[in-house]
Amino acid sequence: MLRVAVVGSGPSGVYAAQALVQQSLVPDVRVHVLDRLPCPYGLVRYGVAPDHEKIKSLQNNLRTVLEHERIDFIGNVEIGTHGLGPERLLELYHAVVYCVGAARDRRLGVPGEDLPGSHSATDFVSWYSAHPDAAGNGFALGARSAVVIGVGNVAVDVARILARGAEELRPTDVPQAALGALALSQVREVHMVGRRGPSQAKFTTKELRELGSLPAAAVVVEPGDLALDPAYTDPSGAVLAALPAANRRNLDVVRGWAARSPQGQGSPQGQDRRIHLRFFLRPVELLEHGGRVAGVRFERTVPDGDGGVRGTGRYEEIEAQLVLRAVGYRGVPLEGLPFDADHGTVPHTGGRVLRDGVPSPGEYVAGWIKRGPTGVIGTNRPCAKETVTSLLDDATMLALRPVAADPLAELRASGHRPVPWPGWLAIEAAESALGRTLGRRSVKIPDWPGLLTAAGGTEVTRAGRSA
Repeated sequence: MLRVAVVGSGPSGVYAAQALVQQSLVPDVRVHVLDRLPCPYGLVRYGVAPDHEKIKSLQNNLRTVLEHERIDFIGNVEIGTHGLGPERLLELYHAVVYCVGAARDRRLGVPGEDLPGSHSATDFVSWYSAHPDAAGNGFALGARSAVVIGVGNVAVDVARILARGAEELRPTDVPQAALGALALSQVREVHMVGRRGPSQAKFTTKELRELGSLPAAAVVVEPGDLALDPAYTDPSGAVLAALPAANRRNLDVVRGWAARSPQGQGSPQGQDRRIHLRFFLRPVELLEHGGRVAGVRFERTVPDGDGGVRGTGRYEEIEAQLVLRAVGYRGVPLEGLPFDADHGTVPHTGGRVLRDGVPSPGEYVAGWIKRGPTGVIGTNRPCAKETVTSLLDDATMLALRPVAADPLAELRASGHRPVPWPGWLAIEAAESALGRTLGRRSVKIPDWPGLLTAAGGTEVTRAGRSA
């Protein structure tokens, strides 16, 4: 029997587990999918916006994998600094596949970034997604104006949530406290700002179009920004034709909004919020007033002819009492594993972890910690398959090493209090019951004590140790 631990229960981890039990080269493989949280599914549960129910339904596919007879989900198991280290994991399992994602947001690196009222979009997403590590409602939803820095899908998500009415979110699983705070939100102007143009932006067309379908918000595009995009202004059409089809579609959507953007301060009847799409602006400073963020100073950029942009020395300020940065993620070091700080990944070859340039027997990576925060959810499937192929090529050698006969018993004996699959099902049932008491559908439990109590482990603490 080959015992494998997969660290992380998001898509990359679940796809790795699936590939391991579906292959036929090594028929007797048993997989433990370990997660720091008592809940599975990773960013599908804690990163996909609550109003994206079609994407969130991917949980049903991940559930089918985790219910496989040779796969066990084991939550509330810390890996790294405060928990199991890589050395100990290799005493319990023949192989370990690390699928720990990219947990840290990128910073802007500009003055004022740490002012009250300035947050990462990651923190905002964690709050409205009920991540148990999320801080309470420290977001300035009493703000009149918010700036979202970035033009990827995360930026679109947070801009859309800010511009939605709370009643539109009530049918979702957004936690009750977040729903109440959003109902009281005074944000009426949302500025989503990118340093390049719409034809280079990273959002997908489907996400972008959703902004135009919000019943209470109008989309505003500055014609002057659009005119700086070479694909928009090129009379020959050669620049536009050279773009990927998705980028051309994005430009068409933005062009349509520019043609019918409301002028002045008014908006169509019933739309009391406005989403301003701004391009070719690079943040250089967050402005302060009264000890809090009061706006963002941007430098106007222009295309540099090589696919990038350059500064012009001209500046513009946008008022904002709430600033959310959504400029990407990066991986964080896991104690005991090698780490490439420049790329935010674990060095590897074909998914095999490299220690001092040499493959480390039994250690593998998949997902964002392997390749960086790129691609969509489906990109994790071939990434995981490549890693599993490498693992299976090593299987004969790996199986020779003695490991614990019962890793779960060893975890419990060493003081951990794992939450197995039935504990997760109990959390699901508790969230359904909570929704019924609130006159809603299933509502997420947002805190560690609530999750662990629901799982049946009232004696369990956040760190996975008995109280």
